[in-house]
Amino acid sequence: MKQELVAKRYADALVQIAREKQSINIFEEELKVVKEVVSHNKEFSIFLRSPNIESAKKKAMVQNAFASLSKEIVNTILLLIDSRRENTVVEIVDMYIELANKERNIADATVYSIRQLTEEEKYAIAETFAKICGKAAIRIHNVIDDNLLGGIKVRIDNRIYDGSLQGKITQIRRELIKKSAGASLEK
Repeated sequence: MKQELVAKRYADALVQIAREKQSINIFEEELKVVKEVVSHNKEFSIFLRSPNIESAKKKAMVQNAFASLSKEIVNTILLLIDSRRENTVVEIVDMYIELANKERNIADATVYSIRQLTEEEKYAIAETFAKICGKAAIRIHNVIDDNLLGGIKVRIDNRIYDGSLQGKITQIRRELIKKSAGASLEK
């Protein structure tokens, strides 16, 4: 819980700076780059989190690795190194995206399907769910799920909209069980 609170504070500060600079989208894209590097480059991640490596060496590595990013993003990472909170980088990025989405009234959706969706299908799904959720826009991330028989499953925040064939079968099964349980109680 403490790490989540720390992440929220840093993300709040970054959103405020981004708002002032009218750079919310730019900061988000740059933070996604940082998250990608920290999450997928094991050597860099181990180096950054290692308590045995001097802060000066970590800072030099960060400044070199992220030289093309905004100074505010780099300075935030340097501040995290100074306060020995390097392990919160990914959480800060995730929290920033969440706060930035609230600021712009948009949501990210993961759409599970049996095949890659076309741009037209993504657009139609985004339009439909933006209205359902009361958002200005929905950003679609399509995930191929070989376990689906057909249809789609959409996850937005903590809500799942299940339009998959499995979801419909499960719903029918529940209704049948409920009816059969009700019928056996009547006897």
